[in-house]
Amino acid sequence: MKEEFFDSIVIGAGHAGCEAALALARTGNKTLLLTISLDAIGFLACNPSIGGTAKGQLVAEVDALGGEMGVVADKTAIQIRMLNKGKGPAVQSLRAQIDKNEYHSQMKKSLEDEQNLFVRQGEAISIELEGDYKKVTTHLGLVYKAKSVVFATGVYLKSEIIIGESREFVGPNGFKNSSKLSESLLDLGIKLLRFKTGTPVRLHARSVDYSVMELQEGDEDIAPFSYLTEEKVKNKSVCYLTYTTKETHEIIKNNLDKAPAISGEIKGVGPRYCPSIETKVVRFADKERHQLFLEPEALDTQELYLQGFSTSMPADIQYDMVRSVIGLQEAEIMRDAYAIEYDCIEPTQLSPTLELKNIKGLFFAGQINGTSGYEEAAAQGIVAGINASLYNQNKEQLVLKRSDGYIGVLIDDIVTKGTNEPYRMMTSRAEYRLLLRQDNADVRLTEIGRRVGLVSDVRYQRYLKKQERLKAIELQLEQKIKLDSELVDFFVTNGETAPRESLKLRDMMRRNNIDIYKISEKYDMFKNEPKDLLDVVNTKIKYEGYLKQQQEEVDRMLANEEIVIPEGFDYLSVKGIRQEAIEKLNEIKPLNLGQASRISGVSPADISVLSILIKRK
Repeated sequence: MKEEFFDSIVIGAGHAGCEAALALARTGNKTLLLTISLDAIGFLACNPSIGGTAKGQLVAEVDALGGEMGVVADKTAIQIRMLNKGKGPAVQSLRAQIDKNEYHSQMKKSLEDEQNLFVRQGEAISIELEGDYKKVTTHLGLVYKAKSVVFATGVYLKSEIIIGESREFVGPNGFKNSSKLSESLLDLGIKLLRFKTGTPVRLHARSVDYSVMELQEGDEDIAPFSYLTEEKVKNKSVCYLTYTTKETHEIIKNNLDKAPAISGEIKGVGPRYCPSIETKVVRFADKERHQLFLEPEALDTQELYLQGFSTSMPADIQYDMVRSVIGLQEAEIMRDAYAIEYDCIEPTQLSPTLELKNIKGLFFAGQINGTSGYEEAAAQGIVAGINASLYNQNKEQLVLKRSDGYIGVLIDDIVTKGTNEPYRMMTSRAEYRLLLRQDNADVRLTEIGRRVGLVSDVRYQRYLKKQERLKAIELQLEQKIKLDSELVDFFVTNGETAPRESLKLRDMMRRNNIDIYKISEKYDMFKNEPKDLLDVVNTKIKYEGYLKQQQEEVDRMLANEEIVIPEGFDYLSVKGIRQEAIEKLNEIKPLNLGQASRISGVSPADISVLSILIKRK
């Protein structure tokens, strides 16, 4: 067969594959994007939303590096909300309901419009090593060769859809699965795991009684995901909150023997933080009800997504379960809920660049690495794409630290600690989350994206302009206000003790009840500045002490990160370190002392000995 040559090949066009392919093509690599179905490009197989707690931060970080998810999400959002507004800025995250059909179309267009990117439908069935090249063969016998390959196959490897006793060897939504690539990975010595996830029923909108549900509207005047988006996202749809009932729980309990997730018929490990409704009923037996959200799938369809109602129960029992929920007594099921089992790799086989440790030029991103979620996939995809590009250029690859962003936390967690269930990003996983806010993602990562060649001139100029405006706002807050009756009255009116001397505007903001908005109103300032910029400055000044404290923690952590462990370090001959630690260190092969300290089973005492040995070398 005729062979075609590329700089890079990306296998899979889900959220990881799209970001990886665009990153490669935009940094000058002739790139092939190979996908089982063109109709599955950027497909939202589960919930029709982008963002959410911790996930909104990931989207902002992908955008700051020069990625596409935030741009397309803003174009296709039909409702947008800021979660956790009543809590501190460290845990506030943007979430948008997405028109899933339009998202697919817009992402497909982004790929098709990229000059260096070649999109091809076909199933990859094998990967072989031929000198400096990797050889990918499709089910039709087509052969492609490239210096680097990114695997972004999602949940398609030997995937099975499970509904009751029914099993279909297909991918999400009935798309064709990848039936042979797993064997090829095993032949390369790659260890595989078997995981499971699921999705709820889809209902017809006309069959829902909204009058007994709680309306969930979007927020106004919310900054979008992407720094390239100039207009505010408009809310075009609404969601509804409802609840399970005692009857729902009784139906589930009476049919647990038919639930594959409970009976043991499903062998794959499921996500702890997104369990099926039957698992929730069993695990939280004391709860009288569980909340569910009805979310629109798109503007051109009547399908509704019943969030929180994932199940693999038989179809007839699903029917009874759904109709026992408040407001769904007449519900029409359009698509049955299902569980899906699939192969993924043990992620500790990867370095923090997402390159396979023992085979150079092979990168892995997304759910094949044992993670869950569109946002986690996109985050890995852009890093894998960047590093495959740097590999092609024989340049030093990019490693994002835990202090750089949620992406750094995500990758460090999976490659250092591994995962025994589908990994989900949460704010609690980020120890420096006050520094890693959604509103400062560009400050943290845009210069990095620019340095690797991915941030465009347009994006970079907007970033520089934003930094100038932020500095101008802070400079205005250096203004000193004299102590007089007007200033005293301002403090007392806002429930604060009157000052004893003149003070700067920024110092006023350190009082609990005075923020940048009250100052703006009082002194007629910042009238033309957008709210998102004022929010950044307000947070920076209000939390200045905490931010300084967290930065000091980062500096201490970075001291260990800078102690590099020599490549090929012989752990097996080391004396003074416990055997368990030696085995773990030899398996993970950490890049530096910081990463070594985060390996499960490696104690502080082991790190002390290792530090001495490294310094001697």
